[in-house]
Amino acid sequence: MSAADFLFSPEVQKLLTVLYAAPADEQFPTAELARRARLAEPEATATVGHLVSSGIVKRQAAKAEQPETIRIDRSFVFHDQLRSIALRSFAAAEPIRSMLRSRFKDSVVRAFVLGEDEQGTLELLVAHGQLVPDEAAMAAACQKLSKSMGRHLKVHVVPLTRLNGMPPRDPLASKLAAATVHEIIALGDTKAALPVERGGLLQAARKRLATLGRPPA
Repeated sequence: MSAADFLFSPEVQKLLTVLYAAPADEQFPTAELARRARLAEPEATATVGHLVSSGIVKRQAAKAEQPETIRIDRSFVFHDQLRSIALRSFAAAEPIRSMLRSRFKDSVVRAFVLGEDEQGTLELLVAHGQLVPDEAAMAAACQKLSKSMGRHLKVHVVPLTRLNGMPPRDPLASKLAAATVHEIIALGDTKAALPVERGGLLQAARKRLATLGRPPA
């Protein structure tokens, strides 16, 4: 197995999803890590061994009656790059994208992961088209996803027109310009109808008036 095959194997992705979703420096006994990753404990133990030998995670010796624990090694030379890959794919972007595309495909037009704060909270920006996502349904879906991912989500829902015409003074403008931003839903990824532009509304109104002004056949 090549290094790349190992790094992106399902077992590694499941463990790193749990580890990167956790607050910084949180530690897990192997049994708890296996439970959260939904792996058999022997499978998790073997995968942890590979991650330790690769320098990605490290072991913390058992203390008193507490078992040995595992945590991300932030001194790993490629820690920042690996964390970025994890958040842009299996650890964050993919589950969020899947939720939005399945539950809100008729309303969400674009979506971005803006970044994360020191507590590990992920900040999202969701732009909708003609239909506005139901607020209660969005809150419930995000709460459920937050629980399964093990991290909090902070979501901004705005019209696509605001996103397209966002001035520099808009509170979200600087966040969208940050290097940490990545788009998880692009135009055309969902079936959501785009908003009707103002000019389109005027044109439709003119056509309607013209129709009403015609003499009956």
